[in-house]
Amino acid sequence: MIQKTDIHHIKNISQLVRELGLTATPHPLITLVNYNDVSASMLKKGEKISIDFYKISFKPTFKGQTKYGQGYYDFQEGGLAFLKPKQIVFSPENTDNYQGFALYFHQDLIRNYPLGNTINQYGFFSYDVSEGLFLSAKEKGIITNLFSSIADELTNNIDSFSQDVLVSQIELLLNYSNRFYSRQFITRKAVNHDIITSLDKLLDDYFDKKSILPSVKCICSQLKLSQRYLSDMLRSLTGLNTQQYIQQAVIEKAKEKLSTTNLSVSEIAYELGFEHSQSFSKLFRAKTKRSPLEFRQLFN
Repeated sequence: MIQKTDIHHIKNISQLVRELGLTATPHPLITLVNYNDVSASMLKKGEKISIDFYKISFKPTFKGQTKYGQGYYDFQEGGLAFLKPKQIVFSPENTDNYQGFALYFHQDLIRNYPLGNTINQYGFFSYDVSEGLFLSAKEKGIITNLFSSIADELTNNIDSFSQDVLVSQIELLLNYSNRFYSRQFITRKAVNHDIITSLDKLLDDYFDKKSILPSVKCICSQLKLSQRYLSDMLRSLTGLNTQQYIQQAVIEKAKEKLSTTNLSVSEIAYELGFEHSQSFSKLFRAKTKRSPLEFRQLFN
């Protein structure tokens, strides 16, 4: 018999504040929590949680090692993690990991603003928590100032400008996060090189087995990465998203077989995982502006 795992569902900001034992927030759609103000007795360990609003966690420092992708790395300068509504996460087993700040805001806060329509363009809300944004000292200073500005605004009396100011501050925070993620993809060469090497090996294994190429979802599952993170990382470093990167690998392998073997186009298509040679030929022409046979003629 399969045992059902209960999910603790938090529906609104007021419920969250109440369960953390904090003073009622002046604004029902947004709150900023300093976990130093939360009693350890209010923090449940290892609980499965779903919230109906956005969360941006900011840890000025990390203690020990932090999981990042497939490995563990030391980050002493702090970082950010992002959650969108309905994502399910586990609270830490160790209450010492409850540190730093967390900004919570409901979709209704931004609904009538341009950000309400564009927030899905910030791909990091679809990353796994382990794919967090790790900050340099300078970047940490910028984020600290932004969180401080939001905290100051939340302590002011609510007026007709409060929501405009808060939404603009959130948007600025998200735009800086976009910039810093782009930097991270570039500067964390060792980590990203390992990911790309693993991806290339995975594709080579499929080519060797002459099996149907895996979907993006399957690739990401084997690499233990979210689909959005892998696609954003590849696009930043190679200019290609994950699907395009896979297709490029197929084309390069096809060029190799067309130029070095006597296999027919149908045989090559089969070895590359295509059920129909027409699909292979269509993709090859789209990527190279030549048919497979026209490409082969260049080597005869």
